[in-house]
This record gives sequence, structure tokens and C-alpha cells, in this order.
Amino acid sequence: QAAADFVQRNQAAAKAAEAATGIPAEFMVSQAALETGWGKKEIRNADGSSAHNLFGIKAGASWKGATTDVVTTEYSHGVARKVVQKFRSYASPAESFADYAKLMKDSPRYAGVLGQTDAARFARGLQDAGYATDPRYADKLTRIIGGNTLRNALAFAG
Repeated sequence: QAAADFVQRNQAAAKAAEAATGIPAEFMVSQAALETGWGKKEIRNADGSSAHNLFGIKAGASWKGATTDVVTTEYSHGVARKVVQKFRSYASPAESFADYAKLMKDSPRYAGVLGQTDAARFARGLQDAGYATDPRYADKLTRIIGGNTLRNALAFAG
């Protein structure tokens, strides 16, 4: 039920991002599900409100929008460690999807994932481009895209 609610809440924004990038909406919903535990572990602002950052996008020096500091797990040479990092904060989930689409389109790093319709290649392309430091990121994402939880949620969400 939580997965179906998550898909339903984000379907329209995912479809808009698909139109902008050619990346299938269900791939992006799956990535948002991986990053947030199907919406249960969303990034929070200091006041406890949701940062609506469904993709775990960090706020680099060029980011001019709102940010929130979060303790996160990063991997370096296969070793996990907890660090505090700045993440982007958005006004809505739709804004998060739109910014994700912009990142995919505007960053040459992600040229290989634009329009990718093969789940494993999409996930591997993200990992190879350095999207996440988790060495198992591509495998986890590929499993979600091909998994029953997503399939059932898509069917339930209509």
C-alpha cells in the first residue's frame, strides 16, 4: 500500500520528467523509491518538514536554492562512513522531479542515461557516472525497477 501511494503521488511528476529526458517514468519512480525507502525515509529540513528531495541530490557550490544538512552514508574505497552533507531542498516533489530531469539533461556525465530504456543499463549508467557512492547502487536500482513491489504499485495506482 505504501508503495502504491508513493507511485500515485509521484506519477504525474515522473511523466513530466520522462517527457523532458526520455527516461521511463517508472525508472525515475524506482530511483526515488530507492533513495527514500518508498517515501518513508525522505530527507528532512532542520524544522522536520520534508525537503522533497526524492533523488538524494546534493547541493554543490553552484546550487542557489534552499539546502538542508543531513547525516548520510558515503562509500570511499568500499568503506561506508557517516558524513554531514548539504542536500537540495525543494518546495514540492514535482520540483524535485523537474530538477532531477534538468540535472540529467544538463550534465554531460549523464548523457548515457538519457533515453535509456534498459533498466540495467540505466542503473549502471548512473553508477558509472558517479551518481551514488554505494558500490551496489546499480544492482539495488535494477532490482527495484524489475521487482514485484513496483509492478504491483503501478497496477494499483492505475
